[in-house]
Amino acid sequence: MAELTKKERMKIPRQPMPEQDGNVRSGNFKEVNLGFTEELALLEAQRCLQCPKPVCISGCPVGVNIRDFIGLISEGKYAEAAAKLKEDNALPAVCGRVCPQEEQCESKCVLGVKGEAVAIGRLERFAADFERNTLGIRTPQIKPKTGKKVAIIGSGPSGLSCAGDLIQMGHDVTVFEALHAIGGVLLYGIPEFRLPKEIVKAEVDALSKLGVDFQPNSVIGFTDTIDELLTSGYDAVFIAVGAGLPYFLNIPGENLNGVYSANEFLTRVNLMKAYRFPEFDTPVFDCKGKNVAVFGGGNTAMDAVRTSKRLGAAKANIIYRRSENELPARAEEAHHAKQEGIEFLFLANPLEFIGDKDGWLKQVKLQKMELGEPDASGRRKPVPIPGSEYLMDIDMAVIAIGNGSNPIIQKTTPDLSYTKRGNIVVDPDTMKTSKKGVFAGGDIVTGGATVILAMGAGRTAAKAIDEYLKEGK
Repeated sequence: MAELTKKERMKIPRQPMPEQDGNVRSGNFKEVNLGFTEELALLEAQRCLQCPKPVCISGCPVGVNIRDFIGLISEGKYAEAAAKLKEDNALPAVCGRVCPQEEQCESKCVLGVKGEAVAIGRLERFAADFERNTLGIRTPQIKPKTGKKVAIIGSGPSGLSCAGDLIQMGHDVTVFEALHAIGGVLLYGIPEFRLPKEIVKAEVDALSKLGVDFQPNSVIGFTDTIDELLTSGYDAVFIAVGAGLPYFLNIPGENLNGVYSANEFLTRVNLMKAYRFPEFDTPVFDCKGKNVAVFGGGNTAMDAVRTSKRLGAAKANIIYRRSENELPARAEEAHHAKQEGIEFLFLANPLEFIGDKDGWLKQVKLQKMELGEPDASGRRKPVPIPGSEYLMDIDMAVIAIGNGSNPIIQKTTPDLSYTKRGNIVVDPDTMKTSKKGVFAGGDIVTGGATVILAMGAGRTAAKAIDEYLKEGK
């Protein structure tokens, strides 16, 4: 493609993402976004101004060299673009799909000041998919073996990112995963229609080829403690167990049949293939023809409600106590939900779940809310409107209001420092904990956050672990 002037580049509109029709995709679990064609990728890459000082990089938690990888795409050098991405990002095909680029790298793009930012995430996905589909995922060279061993607890984005960096540094790496499949929240928490399992498997297989040893069905704290790992040959430990303990509403009736946490519902459907019951022996609530309500407004809530629609729900509702302006979910996910027929009920707060004589959920009592002054989150606080209670018929409820830290690590490793919420306290510059040789990162430190922030913590920890193994300090 001929070289364009800056003015010509700025006249190119942001390219739309091809996607399945909303009415069609609401009945299947195939990926919603279909990915850029080569033509679309070249056009979008030409929009990049190749800034001498690319501020977009400052918005990326793992420091991807955005200008250079997009420049390579604009030259038709897709394999080289993928290689450039993987210098800093172990999971580009994942991040290109699920990271909130609009709040991170794209928010810094200078084109976004007066127009639309370059679609950095979509180009990242294009390059990663090109490599996987055309060349197979290539593995970088690793440094000579150091003889040092590192145990990583958890195979989510933080653990995988840390493992990828450490194995390339020459250290032996074992990743312990509590569940039977590798991938953590990437597998159990994110539905197939947003992140296909084959994408995660390909990234994990690439790490296996590099020499990372994955050990599923290993609940550290029960199968082994952190102290036992440190005395059995491991020189350092990185804790990346995420935030897998669901929060509940703590209202009457929450123990009725048909009330799920988002964790349980999504894990059953995503990882244990409950949507193919009885072919896979994992039952889940039969949503066909039923009224489903998901309580919450984040990405997990969108995943749960869109999953229920695909399972045949006649009505699939998001019930959120604030207004649409305060929704924490990505705008794209809320937009996709609306296209799929999801109904949104704003400024409504659940007070009680009501069941029948057999213990099955039948209704929820709601109260109308109005917005008051901003709270600690910066969003306007929802305030109850007296006397506004009313009943709504529902057959299934999913609670998606956030997660806390699993208490297993805290119970079995009391000499780590923890916050009141049970998160591990670390030095943010190194991810070092209060215990020698032990590092931690991701949601177990920050609470529920994004995939790319967890990966950034994994990379920070890997660098600090490498220095620790060399110096012993």
